[in-house]
Amino acid sequence: MIPSSNVPAVPHFASAAYALASVLAWGTSDFLGGYATRRANAFLFAVVFNLGGLALAAGVAAAIHAPFPSTHTIAWVLAGGMFGGAAVAIFFRALSQGRMGVTAPIAAVLGAAIPTLFSIFTEGLPGKLPIVGFVVASLGLWLITRTQPGEAADGGRPAGIGLAVLAGVGFACFYLCIRQAGDASVFWIAALSRTGGLIVTGVVVLVGGNFHDITSAGVRWAVLTGCIDSLGTILFVRASQTGRLDEAVVISSLYPAVTVLLARLFLKEHFSRWRFVGLLAALAAVPMIAAQ
Repeated sequence: MIPSSNVPAVPHFASAAYALASVLAWGTSDFLGGYATRRANAFLFAVVFNLGGLALAAGVAAAIHAPFPSTHTIAWVLAGGMFGGAAVAIFFRALSQGRMGVTAPIAAVLGAAIPTLFSIFTEGLPGKLPIVGFVVASLGLWLITRTQPGEAADGGRPAGIGLAVLAGVGFACFYLCIRQAGDASVFWIAALSRTGGLIVTGVVVLVGGNFHDITSAGVRWAVLTGCIDSLGTILFVRASQTGRLDEAVVISSLYPAVTVLLARLFLKEHFSRWRFVGLLAALAAVPMIAAQ
């Protein structure tokens, strides 16, 4: 393994920039998906979502004549797409059931923690400042996640939290599978991951026989959300290809900050002082994680 001190600065910060851009894309798509599935079946919405993302990524890959991945890459990406596809549908359901400001960070924390531990075990510890950044980011996500007065359902656990935990584990599996895919074309990786997601969500819809629980407006929102989410996937893959997995995952997992802000602006969800501090801490962690 190449010592961290020998890693060129420019590619390393480029990795952080890709990951930070994925935050904007994924945070926006999660807000749109969570809002739209309040009036649609989550798995049926996810089928259209995957179709939209697949069309965008595959279209770009074909237009630029990107080399098609190897069998090894295809297998890992399809597996990751299946985990991710199921996780996205479950996550949208969690967002629609509970407050986005609670469910989104919980899924993000679990989705980031598992790959981070795996990366540290396989690649070794990063530098001292990135470790401090991990701690600050974790603190920020915890502050964002903390249940506020009035957010619990029937005085107990916040609504949708169980689904958010399940989604977080699925996201972690997605990250790990995508890392194993190697340095193939990011556009084909995004397209194949959407194919895997389409397979698993399509099977659920076919078995359930629910083909009508979505409006024409819901279809349009699903396509748009899928395209934005695929952009986030492309950016995340580039981040993981040009830097460490743990750094790409931790920065990318700050997307709840965007989801929470959008929920505050458009849905008027309560935004406490400590949640705002958590957002600032999460943003402050980015340059620390990117430093070497």
